[in-house]
Amino acid sequence: MDKPVPSTNPTKKVTYPDDKNLMDIAQYLKDAQGSHKRSIPPLEQWQPKHCGVMDLKVLANGEWWHGGQLIKRQPMIDLFATVLWKENDKFYLKTPVEMIEVEVEDEPLFVNQVDQVEINGRIYLQLGTTTQDLIVVDAEHPIFMREYKGELRPYVHVRFGINALIQRAAFLHLVEMGELDENPAGETVLSLKSGDLDLHLST
Repeated sequence: MDKPVPSTNPTKKVTYPDDKNLMDIAQYLKDAQGSHKRSIPPLEQWQPKHCGVMDLKVLANGEWWHGGQLIKRQPMIDLFATVLWKENDKFYLKTPVEMIEVEVEDEPLFVNQVDQVEINGRIYLQLGTTTQDLIVVDAEHPIFMREYKGELRPYVHVRFGINALIQRAAFLHLVEMGELDENPAGETVLSLKSGDLDLHLST
């Protein structure tokens, strides 16, 4: 959960026979979305032919790399995040005509904002990602802990089987909102409430 530190080219430039051009896909998505506000397309309704693999990698620290180069254009990352798809434990960029496999070290989305919102008289936790997603924590979008390389890390389910890592600063904000206790096993447990959902996270 440490603050992302820029990596020194953690990817090797690999040429795939069917590698897709990143800019071509970006332009296609821009044209398809037109002037509409950011929204998640109905990916579950699309049945494109699987078109291969792209040399695109999302690191566990939140960096996106393509062709051995760090992607620094946040609007492009935001755009690709809207068409992320997960199937059989593999990640893809999915459009109506193409489904292109990409590499993801852990999860491709990252929570950096925590708020509380009132909905129908109940207080919910609302999490915001670096790619402009807003997730209201409920039974379908729970916060949970999972181990990654020997470290317990907090996540929230977002959509299509894809989760977002809750970054350190955001998680500390959640700690301030909740209550810390110790269970019989001596583990520290963070208790949170979002609407009618009670969460107990062993940290």
